[in-house]
Amino acid sequence: MAYAATLSLKQTIERLSKSSRISIVQNSSPEIAKSLYDEVCYLQKVLKKLDSSSTTINRKTVNALDAEIRVAICKLEDSIESHLKNQSEEEKEIFSIDLEKLNQQIDSFTQTLREKEKEYLLEIQTDLVKEEEEEEEAAESEEEKNDGKNMVGLSDQYTKIKDQLITLPKGLYSLLGMAGIGKTTLAKKLFHDSSISVHFDKRVFVTLGPKYQYRRVLLDILEQVISDTERVSYYERFADEYLKRMLQRCLKCRKYLIVLDDVWRREHLDQLVDSFPNYYHIAHILLTTRLQRVAAVGEWRYEIRFLDKNESWELLQSKVFDEMSCPTWLEKAGKKIAEKCEGLALTIVTVAKILSKSEKTAEYWDMVAADEKQNSFFMDAYDQMYKVLYPSYDYLDQSFKPCFLYMGVFPQKCVIPRSKLFNLWIAEGFLESEYYSANRFFENLVSNSLVMETFNLPSPFWYLCNKEAANNKFFCALNGFTDDLADIESQHRLCIRDNILFGIKEVYDSVASISKVRSLLCTGPYHQYPVSMFLEYTRFLRILDALTIRFYEFPMEVVDLLQLIYLSITYNGKIPTSIYTKLWDLEYLIVQPHLRIINSVENTSQLPTEIWAMQKLKHLQVMGSDLPHPHSETSLLPNLLTLLDVSPQTCTKDILERTPKLQELGVRIELAPDNDEPLCLFDNISHLHNLVILECTIVNPEMVSFEVVRAPPVPLSILPSGLLDLTLSGFGYSWEEISKIALLPHLTRLKLQCFTFRGPKWEVLQRDFPQLELLVIEDSDLVHWTVQSDYALPMLHSLSVKYCFKLEEIPIEFGRSLRRMELVDCNRLAQACAEKIKEDVREKYGDFFPLDLTIESSWDD
Repeated sequence: MAYAATLSLKQTIERLSKSSRISIVQNSSPEIAKSLYDEVCYLQKVLKKLDSSSTTINRKTVNALDAEIRVAICKLEDSIESHLKNQSEEEKEIFSIDLEKLNQQIDSFTQTLREKEKEYLLEIQTDLVKEEEEEEEAAESEEEKNDGKNMVGLSDQYTKIKDQLITLPKGLYSLLGMAGIGKTTLAKKLFHDSSISVHFDKRVFVTLGPKYQYRRVLLDILEQVISDTERVSYYERFADEYLKRMLQRCLKCRKYLIVLDDVWRREHLDQLVDSFPNYYHIAHILLTTRLQRVAAVGEWRYEIRFLDKNESWELLQSKVFDEMSCPTWLEKAGKKIAEKCEGLALTIVTVAKILSKSEKTAEYWDMVAADEKQNSFFMDAYDQMYKVLYPSYDYLDQSFKPCFLYMGVFPQKCVIPRSKLFNLWIAEGFLESEYYSANRFFENLVSNSLVMETFNLPSPFWYLCNKEAANNKFFCALNGFTDDLADIESQHRLCIRDNILFGIKEVYDSVASISKVRSLLCTGPYHQYPVSMFLEYTRFLRILDALTIRFYEFPMEVVDLLQLIYLSITYNGKIPTSIYTKLWDLEYLIVQPHLRIINSVENTSQLPTEIWAMQKLKHLQVMGSDLPHPHSETSLLPNLLTLLDVSPQTCTKDILERTPKLQELGVRIELAPDNDEPLCLFDNISHLHNLVILECTIVNPEMVSFEVVRAPPVPLSILPSGLLDLTLSGFGYSWEEISKIALLPHLTRLKLQCFTFRGPKWEVLQRDFPQLELLVIEDSDLVHWTVQSDYALPMLHSLSVKYCFKLEEIPIEFGRSLRRMELVDCNRLAQACAEKIKEDVREKYGDFFPLDLTIESSWDD
């Protein structure tokens, strides 16, 4: 997409202007660079205007223009980088560039850009003509044609909403969920329900869609209210205000239900609600939407859930066999197929449509049910769903689109590592600022019902990411030897989903020819055998993510990748010092061992002192290696935000003072045998005033018995008051010690693992953890968990309790705020408490604030 291309070109120009490694020839080149940068910034503002444009523009034409702009930008950026030359044989680490030699091309680019900008601005200010509009709507109207009467599943939500529609005098109800989850089907079933139809004098069902037009919707409502087509045709000649008054006259003093399906903008909803009479007295309005900001208007909000396994199988059966039962020889495979649909109703319906037209043999159904993520059957189903899902992406704000598409580089059905995703977004230049901006971007994708809060993509949306990425040449993914390699040369991002491909000559030769690649992402299954990569051919590489490849020897070609920003590999040996002396622009350095072996304290290594020269470093994670003692007053890592997998030897005052911006710290403590000497770990951490995330783990806690940890010589002391996220593991403190962290004013996430606190009783005091939203307790001998006050943990939204075999009670007071609760292998008394809390929540709040409860027990398997 053009917006992502502008971000990349801006990043390239900034590096030309600011990098100490690049020398711009001092003729007119600096002025040319500045002028070009200004042009790109203006283009970025033009492209952003699409976010606030009318919903009735011709997006096909706009997207075609977008593609033309993207091609022009990428072509110029490639030309700029191809003109980077080594300044001299003696100084191969310094590049020089003479933009004067590109002046003619830059002038031509600028002229083309201005012409395209004019066309773009004209298009986003022009509404569709009627013929084009009807053509687009015909393509979008295939989502659901049933009337909802044969809906399967969601009976709990259906019953609750129906009761409210009948018993409450008025209300605005929101049905929220991602595309294809069943919002429209549920709304239609409610609309056609006999008890609903006799309760209301008038009922109306209208679909707004992303191309909403107020006048058309008014006429549609009038047609259903008046039930006289000829009379409505007569009204078409009148102005909107007259139609509005006519509608109010028809509905005045009547009890009515209006269903507004597929609402995309809040102002559309406000405009329509203003057209209805008696809203504050006897009106019932039910809306469906994919967007949280629209659903927030509702007085009663329902987040439509995914179907469970039984509901999925029931829906699949009903769509394939109608009212007949499934043959017994297909049932086992059928249940697997239904489960692979991941609870998304549209996937199940689409899969059932294909199955109903295919041979109903055990062999064929077993093939479809096979556990192959690239199953062509499901890819065909996702392709048929594409038009329904696409608007969710197409109507995203420009700045969020590259972040969404980038999630498609990760494997299908995987939980995407949060910190890795955010780091890659920042390294790619998608975000203008740092960590908190990444959080905000992700939350926006969640609020648009595109991704899940658990950091995974439903498979149809993963397919959407990959299809749009290919269409926009955003990234190229190689899944296997049979993939088409024809267009690979023009790619800037390459995703390898099977590391064995590096060993196939044809693939290797094709990939090695991509001199323009800037991001190489190895996201396939972990490969522990040596493979030969093609790093010597990728001189402009900025991002290398190869954690899924084990390197037996350090790939020295990396040292020559002088523009590298992000390096992530798996390697057990010592990192060459030249990494620190030559890769000046490196911001992310992640080196993980093939196997995480607990070393003796004496064997912990230190990084070379040259690490202090890496002034741009933001993220450092080299497991088993500590920061060295500062060798001079100038030893400083001024931009370091994240420091992970270090030992307490790094957590000295002298070292931590040299990381003034540190926001995230991860400490691994390996206890020496019979060493009772206190570690002043937390005393020094308390001085990190910018720290917001802290993880401290004792990797070899001393077990007194099978289920009790002896407290180590690491006294718990005051922690930084700005902490938001705290993880502790293996410390064995008594529960009384928790008071030392209980009053942290901003703490929102707390994870207590492997007997961090021990003992049979924990009483939560009234003032403890005032902002805590998520609490995880894992491996604990806790028995009695009580609260001092009904208002304990007032903000707790998510609770996870795992392997607490002795726990007999969970405070029922938590139900006031809890939205999610998970119990894994816990005492049956604790499970009963959890069930009781869920029942209490249902009685008090209904589905307005539902509690999602998951209970897993290996004893029941």
